[in-house]
Amino acid sequence: MASHRTFEDLVAIMDRLRDPGGCPWDREQTYTTLRGYLIEECYEVVDALDRADLPALCEELGDLLFQIVFLARLATEDRAFEARDVVEGIAAKMVRRHPHVFGEDTATSTAAVLVRWEEIKKTEKKDAGISEADVSVLSGIPRALPALVKAQRLGTKAARVGFDWREDVDVLAKLDEETAELRGAVASGDREAVREEIGDALFTLAMLARRLEVDADEALAAANAKFHTRFARVEEQLRRLRIPIEDAGLALMDRLWNEVKADRAREKG
Repeated sequence: MASHRTFEDLVAIMDRLRDPGGCPWDREQTYTTLRGYLIEECYEVVDALDRADLPALCEELGDLLFQIVFLARLATEDRAFEARDVVEGIAAKMVRRHPHVFGEDTATSTAAVLVRWEEIKKTEKKDAGISEADVSVLSGIPRALPALVKAQRLGTKAARVGFDWREDVDVLAKLDEETAELRGAVASGDREAVREEIGDALFTLAMLARRLEVDADEALAAANAKFHTRFARVEEQLRRLRIPIEDAGLALMDRLWNEVKADRAREKG
């Protein structure tokens, strides 16, 4: 089998798959059908990162790159752009937005880089005929971002123009306020109000995480993993006791849960 090692080789493979006489499945795909695969591949890349599995990361990056090439091929068929335009576009953007590396500018800190980055973005929009009055401070955040990630991105952009709490304790006070409102909504039995107040509480937590430099999505992922591990140990204990989980009851499961927590605390200590 021939060795394929270049980006052009991958583009050629994609072209062959989409050409008449190529793969029936690949020829049936559209922008819409590929959307889900693209998102799935992104999450698989993240999973490999979380597991620090570099061989898996290599494979998953390849799968993600294939989705990018696939979408570029569809755009080529629509005479919109080609894969080479994608590469040229991002390469030019990175050179343009790093004048301290590829030009005469200087930047000695991350903060200085970010300030210059935003200035360059504004210039790009102006050159494209987009006035500042037509651009929101919150522009540029993808609508399809996971909600928790999007919340922190919204807060970060607003904070850059001074719209933020003065102190962390002010956010905690806001969280207390939102929790009280959630209690009231639950007591009222108004499901729509409950949904809204839960959203407000989650948003406020995301803002607190942002200020404390905690990635809210990663924090929740860690909590999910902790719950999964502890519940699996409860299930293991029940199997040892030969008690079907359906028959265990809340009291027993709660006791086993607390035992698992205590065991984990001792292991950490």
